[in-house]
Amino acid sequence: HTVPGTVFRDPLKDGGQGPEMVVLPTGSFQMGSPRDERGRDNDEGPVRTVTIGRRIAMGRYEVTFADYDRFVSAVNGTRRPDDADWGRGTIPVSDVSQTDAKAYAAWLSAQTGKNYRLPSEAEWEYAARAGTRTRYSWGDEIGVNRANCDGCGSAWGNRPAPVGSFAANGFGLFDMHGNVWECLEDCYDNTYTGAPSDGSARTCGSTTSPIVVRGGSWFFTDPRDLRSANRFEFSPSFRCVDCGFRLVQDLSP
Repeated sequence: HTVPGTVFRDPLKDGGQGPEMVVLPTGSFQMGSPRDERGRDNDEGPVRTVTIGRRIAMGRYEVTFADYDRFVSAVNGTRRPDDADWGRGTIPVSDVSQTDAKAYAAWLSAQTGKNYRLPSEAEWEYAARAGTRTRYSWGDEIGVNRANCDGCGSAWGNRPAPVGSFAANGFGLFDMHGNVWECLEDCYDNTYTGAPSDGSARTCGSTTSPIVVRGGSWFFTDPRDLRSANRFEFSPSFRCVDCGFRLVQDLSP
């Protein structure tokens, strides 16, 4: 797994397979939004250069109910998230918190012998932009049927879409904009001043500090909230009908 764009799945000890992962290129990018970006919030700056120098792979899709249900079946006492009658299978898992996501990552790491974890906020924006500086990875306008949100013009505008229902971005990743909010590793701060420039996560002062979520969702989410630079804060224990996640894997140097 050395070539950017390579897609792979790790075998699990129980005989199944982990989620599909995509090897990302290393590189630097401008994180945040310029002051003149339409729909910009004040917590999206100051714009700064961040270097993603570590070799990582990111989930090709948001973690699905099928992925997460395997974990629930394997670990006694693990809570089964509610699908709100939308269906399970390839629908992105929701009704999960950052705490739940970390438990799944720890189980997946033990099953595969690899290091899975939540993305840092910088890794997520780097992956979402996929080399672009526009509001979305495809341009400055939301367009029609490019993502799943309230106002995105998709067939799933009022419910979660199966993963992979829209075109991938330039890094081969799906649903970085819309579908479900994605929990990240970082503590939320309303400024990037003092944040790491090496792509690592900003650490929390306590286990109850608010964390960053990104990407927007299908549930009453305006297109402006799907922008690559947009960020929001949740409690690490908060669960909602449109909260999910995807993982990264640290690759060997």
